[in-house]
Amino acid sequence: MPYVEMGQGTYTSIPMLIAEELEVDLKQVRLEHAPPNEKLYVNPLLGVQATGNSNAIRGAWQPLRKAGATARTMLIAAAAKRWNVDPASCRAQSGEVRHQASGRSLGYGALAADAARMPVPENVTLKQPADFKLIGTPAKRLDTPAKINGTAVYGIDARPPGVKIATLAQSPVFGGRVKRVDDTAAKAVKGVRQIVRLDDAVAVVADHMGAAQEGAGRAQDRMGRRAACEACDRLTSRASSKAPRRQPGAVAQNVGDADKAMAGAATKVEATYQVPFLAHATMEPMNCTVHVRPDGCEIWVGSQALARAQTCAAKVLDLPPEKVVVHNHLLGGGFGRRLDVDGVTRAVEIAKQVDAPVKVVWTREEDIQHDMYRPYWFDRISVGLDATGKPVAWNNRFAGSSVIARWLPPAFNNGLDPDSRPKAPSISSTTSRTSTSNMCGSSRREFRRRSGAASVPRTTSSSPKASIDEMAAAAKQDPVEYRRALLDKSPPRQGGAGSRRGEGRLGTAAAQGKRSRRVAAVRVRQLSGAGCRGRGREGRQRSASGAWFARWIAAPSSIPTRFRRRSRAGPTSASPRRSTAKSRSRTDGSSRPTSIATRCCASMRRRRSRSISCKAPEPPGGMGETGTSGIVPAISNAIFAATGKRLRKMPVDPALLKQA
Repeated sequence: MPYVEMGQGTYTSIPMLIAEELEVDLKQVRLEHAPPNEKLYVNPLLGVQATGNSNAIRGAWQPLRKAGATARTMLIAAAAKRWNVDPASCRAQSGEVRHQASGRSLGYGALAADAARMPVPENVTLKQPADFKLIGTPAKRLDTPAKINGTAVYGIDARPPGVKIATLAQSPVFGGRVKRVDDTAAKAVKGVRQIVRLDDAVAVVADHMGAAQEGAGRAQDRMGRRAACEACDRLTSRASSKAPRRQPGAVAQNVGDADKAMAGAATKVEATYQVPFLAHATMEPMNCTVHVRPDGCEIWVGSQALARAQTCAAKVLDLPPEKVVVHNHLLGGGFGRRLDVDGVTRAVEIAKQVDAPVKVVWTREEDIQHDMYRPYWFDRISVGLDATGKPVAWNNRFAGSSVIARWLPPAFNNGLDPDSRPKAPSISSTTSRTSTSNMCGSSRREFRRRSGAASVPRTTSSSPKASIDEMAAAAKQDPVEYRRALLDKSPPRQGGAGSRRGEGRLGTAAAQGKRSRRVAAVRVRQLSGAGCRGRGREGRQRSASGAWFARWIAAPSSIPTRFRRRSRAGPTSASPRRSTAKSRSRTDGSSRPTSIATRCCASMRRRRSRSISCKAPEPPGGMGETGTSGIVPAISNAIFAATGKRLRKMPVDPALLKQA
């Protein structure tokens, strides 16, 4: 399996592609994690061996179907040669080759050795969509039984013989260094075996996690703080300043004369949207098990970028990559966090000083405080409308640090990257098929990269979805009907038919990306304290519905579940909680982790979704991240429908929620 399973169903949908063309039942498939090898297991859309950006199915669609068809062709050729018949008279079905005229059949196992000696065909015919038996049909997930009976192995479950458990205390602020470590207090804890000191962290190695945690707490490590805090304050100030969004950036799109069109517009709509720093907060804490030997290294981990983890470990140990063996496991949540290999680096640095296998497990506090955060992000939008409310000019300037520039530098060209802008000229995630030129004639989009941010950026497509709602309000038109009017082709059915329908207030959003399209509708209404999980205060309850429009859905049974999960994850960035760069201290002087939004401030009530698969011979769309992006702008638009006030900056002001 060249891609990793982190709850999205990849270990079922990817095998379906091979099984479909190979003509085997899905229950006949057994899969294994692929080892690190970027020549064999490269993600064709990323150019490296990695899982992310909602592209597992998109990247595997052609090559893995071709692999299955090639193997099927060779098996048929082997059977035809053994029977001395024309291969065209044979067919493959359910894991065997059959010759209908004579009634003979042979299983793939009996033919495998002969097939391996057959010439590999350069061109094979893939199935037409009308002939699919597996793709697009509901299927039971292959990884479910093991997860239910407890035999599934995640990275945190790895236990090689003799393994010790370690946890670490890293500098509570960026740039801090260890000043002093009280080894005596830590070693007095029963079960603590060793204290490992690094430049900016201290690790306690013990027989079990409880001893390691207690020892780390007693270590009383003192980190350099003052200078680092000042640097963090400057970082926060720069991130939240107005300068980045006012300065020009690289031009991502320039159609017509946007300035001239704006000058002649009857109505102008301007808004600046902001999103906060945000941690990934994966369910499974960061962990990595490492055994460093004189002649090599062995690693057990759950990683989205396995080859990168191998290269990183080899660099730390000054070993050739082939001396580092990496075992990949299931991931208890990735969200892009495990595309980075800082956890592997830490574990290898610690394991270098331990004469045994050591499993390094980050506490939740360390995980949150030292995440590779999504950065602060700005999106400034100016739109000019004509007398009928139709947009005639669109100016979009967005600013943030670039994940591609840091993670995959070759893909960062001319100040732009695929992660900060759509590849096709369109209003980012606004309508299903409408390009900017078709929609408003003139447009200009700029991206300004902010340097120096030690975080993983992710652009937000929430701003255009909310701005469309603002345009509709300026035009005094219903938001959904306004979106329908902007579509240049047959519009998809959308969740909700108006901004105020039924109990509560309805907000809608439409989006596109990852070669798929989706809409979301959210209704917010006020609950009394009794209905807010017994917390004795008023709260908001949201019900959400949505629909996806994809060319092909390989495993449609997973779509409703994934929509519900994404619907829960999306509102996190709108929560009143926030992540800050400042260090905080308790009265005893020890450091507290930075606060972070780990769950939505309001409960998500009942969620509904429907998926629509267009039966056309086109590549499929991505699903992993599409559900998240539409929820927050839909909530924002619902809050406006209820209060008349716009939510342009996240996290949302609690006072504004009370009015909803």
